[in-house]
Amino acid sequence: MSTPSSAPPPKLAEIIAIGSELLTPQRVDTNSLIVTESLNMLGVEVFTKQVIGDDRERLTDAIRRALERADIVVLIGGLGPTEDDVTRDAAAAALGRKLEHSAEQEAILAARFRQINRPMAQNNLRQTYLIEGAEALPNPNGTAPGQFLLTRRGALALLPGPPRELKPMMERELLARLKPLLPPQAIKVRSFRITGIGESDLDTLIAPVYTKYTNPVTTVLSSIGDLWVHLRAQGSTEEEADALLKEVGDPIAELLGDRVYSTDNEDTLELTVGRLLRERHATVATAESCTGGTIASRLTDAPGSSDYFIAGYVTYTDQQKHAILGIPEELLAEHTAVSEPVALAMAEAARRLSGATYGVATTGYAGPSGGTETDPVGTMYLAIAGPNGASRCTRIRHGADRYRNRTLATQFTLNLLRKTLLGAIHPRPQ
Repeated sequence: MSTPSSAPPPKLAEIIAIGSELLTPQRVDTNSLIVTESLNMLGVEVFTKQVIGDDRERLTDAIRRALERADIVVLIGGLGPTEDDVTRDAAAAALGRKLEHSAEQEAILAARFRQINRPMAQNNLRQTYLIEGAEALPNPNGTAPGQFLLTRRGALALLPGPPRELKPMMERELLARLKPLLPPQAIKVRSFRITGIGESDLDTLIAPVYTKYTNPVTTVLSSIGDLWVHLRAQGSTEEEADALLKEVGDPIAELLGDRVYSTDNEDTLELTVGRLLRERHATVATAESCTGGTIASRLTDAPGSSDYFIAGYVTYTDQQKHAILGIPEELLAEHTAVSEPVALAMAEAARRLSGATYGVATTGYAGPSGGTETDPVGTMYLAIAGPNGASRCTRIRHGADRYRNRTLATQFTLNLLRKTLLGAIHPRPQ
């Protein structure tokens, strides 16, 4: 399906992140993600992002080219007081305009330094210069004002690099100035947070639905054990945008079934599990070996997690599994610590010792070494013990990447608990 004729074509934006440090392994440009998300919600498509070092000539050329092909150009960073902060100079040169000193900005800057009881260095005055015709964007969280000006095609914005300064300026100042330049439209979004399926399998499942449409735009994002399907519909009215989301989203939701753990962008799997535990007046305790306390950490990241999280036991050696959890030495000797019987015993011990409704446990060979012929490196056993003596254990096996294995074990265990709480998995009697 094509974009409805009543929906205006999207405006195009280009983002330039500035700073030689962004071209090193030590720093990653995350600001562009914030800007892109905000622009997308206005119906603006970001078609190019680039990183330019602190080189005035190269940056001037990049800005000049961006202004020729984009409706909206956003420059990020390089607004500080030092000589290598060249964004103001390069933008002015690209536009063929002068930099003009602003007495108002100097007064604001001086007041800020008085407020923090620090002397203002002379080079801070560089931040009081605005491009001819530009409007200053207030920056209550820093010393560098942003700048906004209209261009032949649309607009140019200069934003500071620190995220704590950029994000509020984007949301409170820039978006309000961009909206009048854009055609009237309604943007609505619908999201699915998914686990328990691989990215390629997910795409095979839902691509026959979403590839028929250019509106909504469908984005599939992936991290280890966690997927996100994001639909963004554009229409002339909210009703039209909602209808498009329903037309595409409902079939996708049906195909995904209980693999969807949340339809809220901000919800993590641990937040979803915590909400289910609270709703059911249930509690949980953990007994972890190969995951080293990661499950307990994720569950307790949420404020108020003491409502449902009782205790966490990290028993990394056989001796500690016996001493703390009471796992029989004979069981460990017969089956080894990495086995279904031991994983189940650990989950049941966590539940018994803490008095929790549920106990969950992990044990395995996280890598990169270890393993046996029957349980090679990457093999992990994930167990859950519930009321009435019911229990369940799942065996997973991946490669030798330690971080990936631990992350997947944590994710799979949380999902096992989620599905148990939903009743999608019925633990078998022991």
